[in-house]
Amino acid sequence: MVRKKSESTDTQLRRELMQQMLLIRRFEERAAEAYALGKIGGFCHLYIGQEAVGVGAISVLRDDDYVIGSYRDHGQALARGMTPRTIMAELFGRSDGSSHGKGGSMHLFDRNLNFLGGHGIVGGHIPLATGVGFAIKYRGGDQVCLCFFGEAAVNGGAFHEALNMAALWKLPVIYMIENNRYGMRAATQRAVQRARSEHIPTLVEVRTYRFMGHSMSDAVSGTYRSKEELEEHMKRDPIALLRTDMEKRGEWSDADMTKLDEELKATVEDAYNFADASPEPTLDTLHEDVYAESAPVGEPAIATAATAR
Repeated sequence: MVRKKSESTDTQLRRELMQQMLLIRRFEERAAEAYALGKIGGFCHLYIGQEAVGVGAISVLRDDDYVIGSYRDHGQALARGMTPRTIMAELFGRSDGSSHGKGGSMHLFDRNLNFLGGHGIVGGHIPLATGVGFAIKYRGGDQVCLCFFGEAAVNGGAFHEALNMAALWKLPVIYMIENNRYGMRAATQRAVQRARSEHIPTLVEVRTYRFMGHSMSDAVSGTYRSKEELEEHMKRDPIALLRTDMEKRGEWSDADMTKLDEELKATVEDAYNFADASPEPTLDTLHEDVYAESAPVGEPAIATAATAR
């Protein structure tokens, strides 16, 4: 059957979303193993189960739009285009990482992709997203800023103040609450269009569910949820749901899944080996990337921390 152009485009989009979600899943699984082996220090918050949120929302952005998130940022960084090698090296604390090994799991950053972190303080980045929105409007641009955060961040005063300013000043920011279940991409697309054309902010709550614990300190489920609860929510695994939908459409097969899975596992293993072989930051770099470089009058100072690779 010859597909119409729109059908072909939709099919390709679903394939791309499957590829990105499965990459995140396999990357996070390998990161969990690396953490257990002591390769990753500090904190490590995985995105397993929430892949559809980051992948779906970021898929409707332009390359010159901005993305900013909290400490559960691996999946969003991959969806935005950061390489598995660069991210894994950062998790390992190595010099080839996105922040030269100085940021770690919670502080991924890539200036070239307009991926502005990765922030460890709960809700602390929400005012920064509002600031990005203000800068866009001040410069007369039509970009938007997509800001991810968890539901616990709404308890902070910074959340309310930042959203109040965005509403008063009509800033092009989409504030996305990842209320750790499942969300539709179309809602984000409408919010992005509204932000781009009308400079109106939007608050989007996405019901999602993480299959791992809050962090690797309670890697499975912790004491706050039962095994039965976890198993019930895993029936709505976003990757399994997309796979079933594509199979019903005749767009996907077991062979397709096996081939893609093997390719992505190889990609993630390459990232692991690259990170493991990357050198540790040397002592003479201790004071680098601490202060912003000076800039000519009228030009913004460029922070050298987390220089994109």
